[in-house]
Amino acid sequence: MTRDPVKPDTDAPSSGRKWRFLILLLLAAVLAPGSWLARRSASRMDYFHVRAVHVRGARYLDQKKIVEIMALDTTRSVWDDMTPLARRLDTIPQIAAVAVERRLPGTIVVTIREKQPVALVQGPKGLEPVDNAGVVLPIDLSIHDLDLPIAVQRDVPMLALIGAIRAGTPALYTRIASISRDGKSDVMIHLVPAPGLGGALRVRAPLGVSVSRLADIFPVESDLLRRRANVAELDLRYRDQVIARLQ
Repeated sequence: MTRDPVKPDTDAPSSGRKWRFLILLLLAAVLAPGSWLARRSASRMDYFHVRAVHVRGARYLDQKKIVEIMALDTTRSVWDDMTPLARRLDTIPQIAAVAVERRLPGTIVVTIREKQPVALVQGPKGLEPVDNAGVVLPIDLSIHDLDLPIAVQRDVPMLALIGAIRAGTPALYTRIASISRDGKSDVMIHLVPAPGLGGALRVRAPLGVSVSRLADIFPVESDLLRRRANVAELDLRYRDQVIARLQ
């Protein structure tokens, strides 16, 4: 019996063939409650051997790599336990969550949720993408052009803040050019100019600042621009105040 490798299939093919009467009876038995013996019998049939893998949710990961790590071959049945396959995929640092399911008669469907890069940090070989927990993600920057903020330090609380901004206020996140620690308890966020508004801007804030508090800069920035004030920095370290420092 040959053991050909299974290849990824981004569009799982549908089976247009008519199932024989015997197959219909076997499927009914397999899907019935308490049908362990029927599933075991079905797993030995060539008809239910894996012929394709359909991967969903992969943005940065190479689908071929996913299939390689699963270590499948065409002698495997879709009725085999999927748990070992999911465990193998859990070893990929890029994957946050994974589900492996069967689609009859011969397809395995892998649904993944990737960890999202929130910033670039300096590593031994140059800039590296990291998630909001500071984990370096194996994303090939020569293939994927990531427009991300630069984190001067690989600091987990600071990266968690960037992740919160990305999730809560995308309009602010897209303006962040870089972020760094400012002393032990503050951060300095450098913003690029808003479309059609002013110039670059620094925002000084406590490390534990909330996303809603950061949004307080928008009306202040707009008001200062209407007054043609040349603002260099907005300071959020004082309760319920936004201190503007002019150039």
